[in-house]
Amino acid sequence: MARRRAETMEENREKLIAAARKAFAGKGYAAASMDELTAEVGLTRGALYHNFGDKRGLLAAVVNRIDAEMASRAQEIGGLAGDGWEGLLAVGAAYIEMALDPEVQRVVLLDGPAFLGDPLQWPSQNNCLQTTRQTLERLIREGIVKPVDAEVAARLLNGAALNASLWIAASDDPQHALPKAVETFRCLAAGLLVTPR
Repeated sequence: MARRRAETMEENREKLIAAARKAFAGKGYAAASMDELTAEVGLTRGALYHNFGDKRGLLAAVVNRIDAEMASRAQEIGGLAGDGWEGLLAVGAAYIEMALDPEVQRVVLLDGPAFLGDPLQWPSQNNCLQTTRQTLERLIREGIVKPVDAEVAARLLNGAALNASLWIAASDDPQHALPKAVETFRCLAAGLLVTPR
């Protein structure tokens, strides 16, 4: 009985996240109606409050989900890049390029910071930071990256990618901004190399 109840709660949680993701991407967080959202999936506001506390908690869950998917896609792209250095650059560039995705723009890069605060404080960003730090530590051991503080370097690289993404999302011409952002990100990162490529 308890297992079935837990499964139902998880199903309800997933329904609410999926419906909110669609609503937030389509209408924006502020315009999305919680009554419409819960009715669409056959649940009550009580289910929303029980699972997420409030609308803001639901936004945090949606942002976490999308941000985790972004990180996973970026890591996949980085894994195809060849060596560790090129992989690191590919991950950063991929994250920046995702700023062109309308759902990412609206939910993660525009509404997320506006309603959830500093993205650097989000749990999903912390996971990205730790992955970048570990990659840099390996590249430092291999003599590819200068022996700098890996934590600081990871924060600077992730911050540069995040800020480039925020800039693109807010830009009047994101397509024009993208190549400049990626090129500049690569130039900034190249300062960490022991031997310039």
